[in-house]
Amino acid sequence: MSKDPIILAFSGGLDTSFCVPWLKETYGRDVITATVDTGGIDEAAANELEARAIALGAVEHVLIDCKQDFFDTVISHLIAGNVLRGQAYPLCVGAERGLQAARLAQLASDRNATTVAHGCTAAGNDQVRFEVALRTLNPGLEILAPVRDNSWVREEQLRYLEEHDMPLPAQGSAYSINRGLWGITIGGQETLTSGNTLPEEAWVLSAGAFGEPQAPSTHTLGFERGIPVSLDGAPLEPVALIEALETLAGSYGIGRGIHLGDTVLGTKGRVAFEAPAAVTLITAHRELEKLVLSAQQMRVKDSIAAVYGDLVHEGKQLDLVCADIEAFFASSQQRVTGSVKFMLKPGSLFIAGVESPHSLLAATKGVYGEAAGEWTASDALGYARILSLPGSLQTRAAGDGS
Repeated sequence: MSKDPIILAFSGGLDTSFCVPWLKETYGRDVITATVDTGGIDEAAANELEARAIALGAVEHVLIDCKQDFFDTVISHLIAGNVLRGQAYPLCVGAERGLQAARLAQLASDRNATTVAHGCTAAGNDQVRFEVALRTLNPGLEILAPVRDNSWVREEQLRYLEEHDMPLPAQGSAYSINRGLWGITIGGQETLTSGNTLPEEAWVLSAGAFGEPQAPSTHTLGFERGIPVSLDGAPLEPVALIEALETLAGSYGIGRGIHLGDTVLGTKGRVAFEAPAAVTLITAHRELEKLVLSAQQMRVKDSIAAVYGDLVHEGKQLDLVCADIEAFFASSQQRVTGSVKFMLKPGSLFIAGVESPHSLLAATKGVYGEAAGEWTASDALGYARILSLPGSLQTRAAGDGS
């Protein structure tokens, strides 16, 4: 039996807490826990995660800061593609899994480990995302999923930890919450069926946004080649801008929703989410693109963005086709530079105006609905006649006209 350490993806919740002593006891090997920080972990939370991991028996805990990498390698492409699954959900948490798997695989290589473990169950998407990404990166890795493969239930895991005198994770919350830079997902009894929403107190970022409404406000986002670079005239790095926008737009209840769609496993699933920064950025970015991109660019980009969103959702963002799509996105963003003015009211995000040095609207000599500028009246008459020709021929062929 191998004696190299097992690298365990560690969130500090019940499933991964259970995995630490169980893996150590079952395989007789050291366990190194790893938390890949893609947002939502402050210093206090990081310290608590490390203390918990060591108390559970890990020989080492590693916190890997990947917030900037998450933006550079994932979020920037989701913005460029205006990716909203089901026209609503900005892939808040699932989009992180490929990057997290990549960092786990790298840590395994650095520690001369041949085994990576995770705490996913058999019921969710993340088991597939992690394993697709890990096997793509390193087909030789052994992957362990103790909770899934042994069908452990919550009560059995709690009993195991109690019997081994191990610290128990915080109990009492009726909701499963996952938080990252791109938003929050919330699961509870209400999301198991399709008929109800969450109670107000279950929302994390926007609780009370409608009962204690904020006064309306107007703000401006700046973009350079599709990348958000400023908020209200203040230059900000993308990660800091997203964090600031999350607080600002979240207080108005922007980006709150419940996504109903198809899981990786082929069933229907439902999850609540709060993604104020993601929804605001994608809405503003899309409006800027309308000003600077041609109709054909928008149409083609929309079609492949839907494919890209599906691939990311399924954990296949390391597939070479994703790199091809990202190259198209990068090319399409060369002129997506400018500013977007938006207004916030409780539950309402309104794009008030957009400006760009590459404006196609400003480039024309005409004024829509007022003056042609680029053509004469006779040009317009001829164009209308030619454009109507296919329909005229269809009518004539049907014998309904001369």
